Amino acid sequence: MNTLIKFIFVGVVGLLAACNSSSKAPDVSFHTLDGDDITLQSLKGNVVFLKFWATDCTTCVAQMPDTAQYHTDYADKGLSVIAVAMKHDPVNYVRNFTESRQLPFTVALDSDGSVAKAFDDVRLTPTAFLIDRQGHIVRRYVGNYDKQTFINTLEKALAG
Repeated sequence: MNTLIKFIFVGVVGLLAACNSSSKAPDVSFHTLDGDDITLQSLKGNVVFLKFWATDCTTCVAQMPDTAQYHTDYADKGLSVIAVAMKHDPVNYVRNFTESRQLPFTVALDSDGSVAKAFDDVRLTPTAFLIDRQGHIVRRYVGNYDKQTFINTLEKALAG
């Protein structure tokens, strides 16, 4: 029995370490709604909030005002926000949504799904990643999350 408890303990500690360790974000290219091409590598030195979303995702739509506020409050401190529209989302829907809500941050299209695939094959929206100034994933967020906890994590990343 003692051996079983040690085995479980070691397994749990290993799992926690894996969940808390930061991994390098893949160096992907984004094609923005404005027609520009940017790479994640070109944003190194900034903290990046990368959010996968869709216009037909009610949680994504509900979170957009907060995402816009994060951009407004922290862009001058080194935050880059990129909202990546999923491949099933028609470009005209994404453009209409972006323009009608006057989104102040970069909106990118993942027309072939390659960006979502590079980030562990994202399929659920919203899924977001907070990436530190060195290009490491600090945290992955799926669905709703506590705003104050996010802001605390964001401010820590910006300070680091």
